[in-house]
Amino acid sequence: MMQQLRNPKNVKLISLFIAAIFVLGCFALSVTQSGFGKNAMAASSESAIGVVNYQMIVSQSPDLNSVNDAMQKEIAEAQKEFNEKSKSMNEDEKRKYYTQLQERLQNKQKELMDPVMKKIEATIKKIADKKGLTVVVEKSTVVFGGVDITDEVAKALQTAK
Repeated sequence: MMQQLRNPKNVKLISLFIAAIFVLGCFALSVTQSGFGKNAMAASSESAIGVVNYQMIVSQSPDLNSVNDAMQKEIAEAQKEFNEKSKSMNEDEKRKYYTQLQERLQNKQKELMDPVMKKIEATIKKIADKKGLTVVVEKSTVVFGGVDITDEVAKALQTAK
């Protein structure tokens, strides 16, 4: 075996083989570091980014009417409460009490809207998973590209009602 390695023809063949492996390794490393492979992969698939018009979906949500009705009742109650209790208050006390009522109304609105928002987000995730999208962003932040799933999400929310 040692004599075969001493043969100049075999040494040259082994050297060429090692050099070829080295060159291919350098090429593979440069392709992965340059991002060429990533761009080629991204170009081969249409897009893994979805866009959605969140404001439109929220405004068209079938659950929004019940939230608005509940908030109107809360506002009317707060206004009635303020009118009754503020009669004997000075201006500074009225301002403080008004601020407390505003905070209470904001908390109530958040409490009522949280389930609606979670339902919308779950529907967006479901549609995105079905379409193979890895990221979904607000449509107003996107200049170009992305798969618009707004209509599909709105339809899914309407049929889920």
